[in-house]
Amino acid sequence: MTESTATPTGTAVETGTILLANPRGFCAGVERAIEIIDRLLEIHDGPVYVRKEIVHNRDVVQRFQARGVIFVEDVAAVPVGSLLVFSAHGVSPEVRRSAVERNLLVIDATCPLVSKVHFEAIKFANEGRFVILVGHKYHDEVAGTLGEIPGRIGLVENVEQARVFEVPDPEHVAVVTQTTLSIDDTRAIIDTLKARFPALVTPSRDDICYATQNRQEAVKSLAAAAELVLVVGSENSSNSQRLRESAAQAGTTAYLIDHPDAIDPAWVAGKRTIGVTAGASSPEHLVQSILARLQQLGTFEVRAFGKREPDIIFTPPRELLQLEAQPARSAPPRA
Repeated sequence: MTESTATPTGTAVETGTILLANPRGFCAGVERAIEIIDRLLEIHDGPVYVRKEIVHNRDVVQRFQARGVIFVEDVAAVPVGSLLVFSAHGVSPEVRRSAVERNLLVIDATCPLVSKVHFEAIKFANEGRFVILVGHKYHDEVAGTLGEIPGRIGLVENVEQARVFEVPDPEHVAVVTQTTLSIDDTRAIIDTLKARFPALVTPSRDDICYATQNRQEAVKSLAAAAELVLVVGSENSSNSQRLRESAAQAGTTAYLIDHPDAIDPAWVAGKRTIGVTAGASSPEHLVQSILARLQQLGTFEVRAFGKREPDIIFTPPRELLQLEAQPARSAPPRA
């Protein structure tokens, strides 16, 4: 997959190939969350607070911070009466109650596919089933889902835990999953749970979101065609981590990076085919900066690899539309 090109002096230069994965980058839920902040910055006369990171990407968060957005870990850090955005990962009812108690104007940027998991968990619990959530303990999305039905839900992170997990009644049990997991790992966990609990009820549709699935399938093909795979994404991005793991499980060296300077020239030396993809929370301009850095480290031809996914658009939350229809809201008086 290489070719030789001639320099002005006539010396042959070996040209490698960068395979740029499709699909890659932003999903509809991330685009919706970012658009919500962009629109609020245009219409809101006062600070915009966001609970947690709006999406798990350092570049996105830093760019919003530069525009005055204030990210907080806890609702208690938001001044009474201010505007607060819930991140794309969702929140628990307890967090919502805290926002009401502080008289906050809330705009909910929770991804609709995360909300779907919340609704499923509530539905199963209302049917009298104990719910098993497959996910990662410290992920923001998991915290929100667990908070929907405390005492009626438990967390399983891996096959080992699935083998020993106990439920109150094996005849009344259901399972939901975090939306950004590894497809293969999740399938193995659910198969283990089904073997232990034959009456286990699953959602009518897979909880792992379309973007996660599409990008994982694409990176498997990419890894088969490349000597090295670079995944553009931040360390705290679950879906980006799963892309790196999928490439590595396919037998290809893979690294997760969220800045061009993170590329070690030694990774690229001697490589003729490099695959590049991006997690669902990684912006395209960051991908392009990675490509530019690779071009500095070698002579590469960039080729599209795979097919783009159909455009999916999630509508903005009603609260945002209502706010846009009103005069700008001033910030609360400072003490």
